[in-house]
Amino acid sequence: MNNLLEKLTEYIEYIKTLTRTIKPIDVVDIIIVAFILYYTMKFVRDRRAGKLLMGIVFLIILLVLSDLLQMRALNFILTNVFSVGLIALIIVFQPELRSALEKMGGESLKGFKGKLDRDEEAILRSCISEICVAAESLSNSKTGALIVFERGTKLGDVIRTGTIIDAQTSSFLVSNIFYDKAPLHDGAVIIRGGRVYAAGCFLPLSTNNDIVKELGTRHRAGIGMSENSDAVVLIISEETGIISVAVDGDLKRGFSRKTLEEKLTNLLITEETNAIADKVKSRFGHKKNNKK
Repeated sequence: MNNLLEKLTEYIEYIKTLTRTIKPIDVVDIIIVAFILYYTMKFVRDRRAGKLLMGIVFLIILLVLSDLLQMRALNFILTNVFSVGLIALIIVFQPELRSALEKMGGESLKGFKGKLDRDEEAILRSCISEICVAAESLSNSKTGALIVFERGTKLGDVIRTGTIIDAQTSSFLVSNIFYDKAPLHDGAVIIRGGRVYAAGCFLPLSTNNDIVKELGTRHRAGIGMSENSDAVVLIISEETGIISVAVDGDLKRGFSRKTLEEKLTNLLITEETNAIADKVKSRFGHKKNNKK
């Protein structure tokens, strides 16, 4: 019993000594590493990179064992594999890495964006209303459509694949663009700043193998666009007329005109305003508490 108490006392003293040597920069270092590990795990969890990570862990175990057991041939091969492996991973997973970095950059800059002024909000609300009227009409006539609402991530590379329009949003304009005999009906419409900015644009297709087989190229393009940016993508099926919305690679289906307007308003106006309002409240609330 005495030995156990002595060991416990020594351990506590060791912990105390260790905590005394910790500097503020060490805490910052740990937080940054934890942040990187968290986003790495979040990135690979729902992607094909998850399976690859398990393979890498297996190869690392083999490398350690080959070194301990003096298996020179295996150790030589694995050492050389790891020396060029990082470059190979960057090449293979270039689309996923680009998507992750773009979203990380977009989320980081959200806090620096100012609140929408009244004119901008009014334009965006009018745009959403007109798009929903057009979506209902296109859905009833079973006319396929693909509409992308640009948010934090700029879509210049996608816009360059189409035709610049830069016109005020109206339900008649959107319906005419997607009329099946119109020259731009096959591509996507890009909404920027509440205006129909471009049409006939080509979107990147999703490589997610879990997408249900009944969804065609239009849905895969919409999901792919939402995976590669923070854009909100509206999709109308040509076969069924079902209205869908894709955000962050997640597809929700079966919207009506009313529920679509609520969803788009929440994503494009309310969500942004609430995020900024929460930041302001937390800052000013913190200052008030300090004064008290």
